[in-house]
Amino acid sequence: MLDPTQPPKGLGTFGGVFTPSILTILGVIMYLRFGWVVGNVGLMGTFAIVTLATGITFLTGLSIASIATDQKIKTGGAYYMISRSLGIEAGGAVGIPLYIAQALSVSLYTIGFAESVVQVFPSMDQKLVALFTTAAITLLAIKSARAAIKIQYVIMAAIGLSLISLVFGSPTSAATAADVASSPEMGAGFWVVFAVFFPAVTGIMAGVNMSGDLENPGRSIPIGTLSAIGVGYLIYMLIPLILNERATPQQLISDPLIMRKISFWGDAIIMGVWGATLSSALGSILGAPRVLQAIARDGVIPKFMRFLGQGSGPDDEPRIGTAFTFALAVITVMLADLNVIAPILTMFFLTTYGVLNVTAALEGFLGNPSFRPKFKVHWFFSLAGAVGCTIVMFLINPVATGAAVTIVIIIYVWLERQELRSAWGDVRSGIWFNLTRTGLLRLRKNADAKNWRPHLLVLSGAPTKRWHLIEFASSLSHNRGLLTVSSVLNGDNITSSRIEKMSQSIYDFMDKQGIQALVRIVKSPDPFVGATQLVNTYGLGTLVPNTIVLGSSELADHHKEYCKMISQFYAAKRNSIIIRYNEQRGFGSRRHIDVWWGGLKGNGALMLILSWLLGSSLEWRGASVTIKMVVTTAQASEGALSNLEEILSAARTGAQMEVLVSEGRSFWEVLRESSATADLVFLGMATPGEDFSEYYPQLLGRTAGLPSTVFVLAGEDIEFGDVMT
Repeated sequence: MLDPTQPPKGLGTFGGVFTPSILTILGVIMYLRFGWVVGNVGLMGTFAIVTLATGITFLTGLSIASIATDQKIKTGGAYYMISRSLGIEAGGAVGIPLYIAQALSVSLYTIGFAESVVQVFPSMDQKLVALFTTAAITLLAIKSARAAIKIQYVIMAAIGLSLISLVFGSPTSAATAADVASSPEMGAGFWVVFAVFFPAVTGIMAGVNMSGDLENPGRSIPIGTLSAIGVGYLIYMLIPLILNERATPQQLISDPLIMRKISFWGDAIIMGVWGATLSSALGSILGAPRVLQAIARDGVIPKFMRFLGQGSGPDDEPRIGTAFTFALAVITVMLADLNVIAPILTMFFLTTYGVLNVTAALEGFLGNPSFRPKFKVHWFFSLAGAVGCTIVMFLINPVATGAAVTIVIIIYVWLERQELRSAWGDVRSGIWFNLTRTGLLRLRKNADAKNWRPHLLVLSGAPTKRWHLIEFASSLSHNRGLLTVSSVLNGDNITSSRIEKMSQSIYDFMDKQGIQALVRIVKSPDPFVGATQLVNTYGLGTLVPNTIVLGSSELADHHKEYCKMISQFYAAKRNSIIIRYNEQRGFGSRRHIDVWWGGLKGNGALMLILSWLLGSSLEWRGASVTIKMVVTTAQASEGALSNLEEILSAARTGAQMEVLVSEGRSFWEVLRESSATADLVFLGMATPGEDFSEYYPQLLGRTAGLPSTVFVLAGEDIEFGDVMT
């Protein structure tokens, strides 16, 4: 015996998803337009149209299945799926038009039902029949979704009876030669016929919209939706065989009710037409209020309309929303002219399908750890579904497509502005914060070689005076790593307010230059001590700058403190990139980069990585990178060349190589002569030791007169050779 204190269980797969979906798929087009399709394009053309149209719907069904098995689906169906994946704005931009389309679809189907009734009973008033039918199905939906589902079983039986009657029917009288000769030309082309037929396979939202009433949405939506698509496809492939065998193309085109004439019991087809229109209307009156309920509860619509989100009874049924939907439907029935708006409604449905496909494609392509559907679909199939929906929209009605897209964009922009002013305006920031927090917590381990990327901290001082440092660092990172522009201020009048204003000024300046970076300004009585403290403390978790970019120090009085700072960077396991900028030549034409090779270990591999990153940036794109190595004899050059060729082949950077024989000259003489015309020179530095403050001035002296030169010191605890191979 059932416990009355327990809430009733939700709807199952068959009643909650499969039944409303298949009843909407097997709709009026099947009864009144399928003969016209076969008559215009023939049997094979019909098979192609059915397969192509169902294929697009099937891809959308796969996307729905993927999303539904990844998240707990609540009331709102497609709106809920989109808003929880792409955000409130995107969900609302699609959800509001989707609700309007479904609400007005109620009147579309009831008017269609009334027209067919009047054809059988001419004495009846069409508008009164439509109003009575709209009121009847609304009362049924208000009573309970379960009662409506039970009625749909009766409708399904009527449709099933009509199909059985069609199967056991007989051909019409054979057409004479004169009839065939006088047959009208088949003026409708393949894509015109496709556009007419496609709405016949767009009924899958009827089941998805019942998500809040399902006992197990994650299981029922994929199984019910895909099953309905499959069953609909089999029926749509069977009917053309019957139509093609029993009637001529002329009869199929000229008589919308040709099925009635070739069925065993013709009136069963009328019952099927009535069942199709009523089931579609019932599916819309059940689905539309549930979308409205979800939209209202998320605060997407204005505050004075939030009452539409209230639920009633143990099943939380949207009775207030159903009454509101009924009012819209009645107004539309009274106007009774939907020829203009009907195509736009179809566009809204297709827009929803397209966005659902885009949602699944993005989730799959990005590969976020949070996206773990039980029903896995490759992102390419979802993308194909989105492209298919877009193409079909333009084939059906380009003007209506443009109108629908414009409306969606307007709503999206409006919601973005509302989001900034409303109480829930920080939803987007909250989403980004949660994503950032999740990402940082997942990055608990230090980066391995295969996932290494440069996170750059630029000690630029005033950016306008040393812009070349920021420009160089931006070319290295080009959105592959984090870039931070920093400055150390000294003085007694450095206040927090001044630091904040300066930071904003740097942000504004970089925005104008198209540089995406963070800004960090600190104050310290000593710039070298302040820079060291900044490097040691800046960052969050394991996401800290691994590479420090700074300018060379040319003042002899600063060399001791400068070298001490570099040594401390190395001790902190940070890579150092010191740029000795040639003020006269700058970075030249950005076409030739020389990397002086001392081996894969230590600085060599890091210089190889940096030169490749620089060469793949927009500013340096197309630049040639030459790896240069000096040997003492011609015999040694053969082994060095072979070894270098093997390393560069494994590195796959496209760099060229050149082995130079010193012939009694010093390394520095060969360097100055060989790289005199280069635009940029990479050179490794010695590991800091006790004599580093003596080594650095010597390095500056030996490289005087060279083009802009980058001194590289690998300090990070990582095998850079593994990054390149």
